[in-house]
Amino acid sequence: MSDALPSSFVRQELVPERPAPVKTTGFIGFLRTRLFNSPTNILITIVSALLLWFLLVPAIRFMLIDAVWTGKDRTACLAKDASQTVGACWPFIQAKFSQFIYGFYPEPERWRVNIVFFLGAILLLPLLIPRLPAKSLNAGLFFLAFPVVAFFLLYGGGLKGLGVSWTAGLLSGFNDSIGDGGRKLVASGEATAVIGPLLWVIGKLLVLLSTLVSWILLPLTWLRDFIQSFGRPVWADLAFTTIIVVGLLFWLTGGFRAGWRPLINCLAVFAGIGLLIAIMGLDRGGLPIVDTRLWGGLLVTLVVAVVGIVTSMPVGIALALGRRSTIPLIRIFSIAFIEFWRGVPLITVLFFATYMLPLFVPTGFTIDGLMRALIGIALFTGAYQAENIRGGLAAIPRGQGEAANALGLSWAKTTFLVVLPQALRHVIPGLVNSFISLFKDTSLVSIVALFDLLGQLRASFSDPVWSTPTTLFTGFAFTGIIYFVFCFGMSRYSLFVENRLNAHRRN
Repeated sequence: MSDALPSSFVRQELVPERPAPVKTTGFIGFLRTRLFNSPTNILITIVSALLLWFLLVPAIRFMLIDAVWTGKDRTACLAKDASQTVGACWPFIQAKFSQFIYGFYPEPERWRVNIVFFLGAILLLPLLIPRLPAKSLNAGLFFLAFPVVAFFLLYGGGLKGLGVSWTAGLLSGFNDSIGDGGRKLVASGEATAVIGPLLWVIGKLLVLLSTLVSWILLPLTWLRDFIQSFGRPVWADLAFTTIIVVGLLFWLTGGFRAGWRPLINCLAVFAGIGLLIAIMGLDRGGLPIVDTRLWGGLLVTLVVAVVGIVTSMPVGIALALGRRSTIPLIRIFSIAFIEFWRGVPLITVLFFATYMLPLFVPTGFTIDGLMRALIGIALFTGAYQAENIRGGLAAIPRGQGEAANALGLSWAKTTFLVVLPQALRHVIPGLVNSFISLFKDTSLVSIVALFDLLGQLRASFSDPVWSTPTTLFTGFAFTGIIYFVFCFGMSRYSLFVENRLNAHRRN
């Protein structure tokens, strides 16, 4: 039997060469695999290209090619004849630029706004760069120290006994309010036959409460009079506050057993506060007061957006945790709060905060108009953030909390060190979406006499010096670019944070 293979199993000629593989990298590969890989995608690509052509080309021609770049009044932005096409009137933006940024803020004091913008950028940028050190110190400066400095720089004024004397005055006004209300209810009860006894009892209880508050206020009143006997009550208030806080810290940390470091840190904080008061002259009246009604433009937009974003997060976290609480009273209050604020439009909230909130504060205590709007926006946005955060909490397996409890961690440590960080990582897109929506909704504050960027733009249209057919489109194009830069920046940074935090999940 022969071992030779039959000739029918031996190839007599070479195999033909296979075609080269289709290129899937580079620009050509991107076109082939993403844009023209199927008849449907080819059609969508062609339609999208036509839309971009008919939208972007006229916009570029209007803002750049046919635009007017120099001029002193409206005549520079008017067509010389019927055949000439005039684009954007950029001299109008140059003439109104300071109004768009500062509003009606006094021109000699605008350096204060520039300092606030500079300090905010200097403190915010290190927080956004992950590799930079000292995040805790930087966060403390940005979230605690910077708002105080920004307030006194923007608003002005000084510290006129904001410690014990201010507290005593506020409590005294509250005491007068409940005392007057109680006496009115007693009088109403004596004059009413149907519900008179109930009103009389409520009035008597309020008068009794007012008497008790008066007894409690007596030591504070003595202390206030003692503070005001000094030449500079600000420093006396600061000294008393330092003594009280240091004493409480010393007692809560276990005295000398905890060492000297907590006390040294606390004294350093108060020393920094005293240095800031001395540098800004807050004990001598401070800077000239600029009423918030003169604020406007990008300044108001950033103040409302930043304050709303920062304050809505703790409000949302508290409401989300309260809605998941096992205590019925806390859960019902959180649900009612969230559903109420989510069930009314932001315009209603702003009207309520501006015109009705002063009716609920004690006599003699006033709240600035901008502060009322900030309070309403913070509560409104906090209700929406609560639902975003609750969705993230629901995505965390119960085993995470059970494992932390098995290790002996308390509820607070389990929530804020184990569960909540993972929940926030899941809902970054939703949170940033709310931030972007809030930044754009700041234009609604114009209905309560606060002129933000769009409000100042609409006010500038009434200037007859710049009344041209293209002024309106130029102004809205300029503000649209500003809003797009901020919103697109937040969107891209959130994507960067999301990818960085989820890097361990990549295949």
